[in-house]
Amino acid sequence: MAGKSVEAPSESAGDPKHAARATRSAGRKMRSLLLDAASPLFKERGLSGTSIADIATAANAFPSQITYYFRTKEALFVECACRDLLYLARATEQAALKARSPREYTHALAETVTASDSVAFFAEALTLTRRRQDLAPLVERTIERLHAEGARAYASQVARHGWRSLRAPDESSRRFWAVAIGVILEGYAMGRSPEQLCGEMLRVLGEQAKSTGDAARLRLVDDRDPSTTSDGES
Repeated sequence: MAGKSVEAPSESAGDPKHAARATRSAGRKMRSLLLDAASPLFKERGLSGTSIADIATAANAFPSQITYYFRTKEALFVECACRDLLYLARATEQAALKARSPREYTHALAETVTASDSVAFFAEALTLTRRRQDLAPLVERTIERLHAEGARAYASQVARHGWRSLRAPDESSRRFWAVAIGVILEGYAMGRSPEQLCGEMLRVLGEQAKSTGDAARLRLVDDRDPSTTSDGES
């Protein structure tokens, strides 16, 4: 009598590891949906004007899911603000990639940052964590990541174009975001336009680095010896 072949058991939903991975994946997806739904509501209505029920309705979720993943509305608010700021930081880096001079680079960064309401949103989260110190670690990690990624992006641009930075990359990144938060908070209070905010940021930041003028642009094409060029602001 021919024996029946025995097939190796396939990974299925009954596998504890598979079930754990599926649960984690579903949890990440739900958290992301809740953050996506909450961010615009918080920006438009503020913390006090947005209820957990409002967020649940916008996310097509249950209020209990919000408290399960974030515990409190305040914790959700801070996480939304932190995520928005990091998204904005990524957008500023992308906007500045085509810059061919330090001045163009700084202008692209300032223009992108001041056109968004993410910095003001984050500032509200900073104020909230003053009263809710249990939420401070998330803000601290966000600021550390913001500065680290900003320094990396700036150092990459300086090396790519052969600019001479006037400050260390980490110092430049920290200074940029400190100026951005200060200028935007003051500007929002005064009712200033994004164009005015951008102009004020550029005035306060001043010169960040020096290029070798038009010769630096030519060197990207014909690979001239940098020693044959003269220093000058573009």
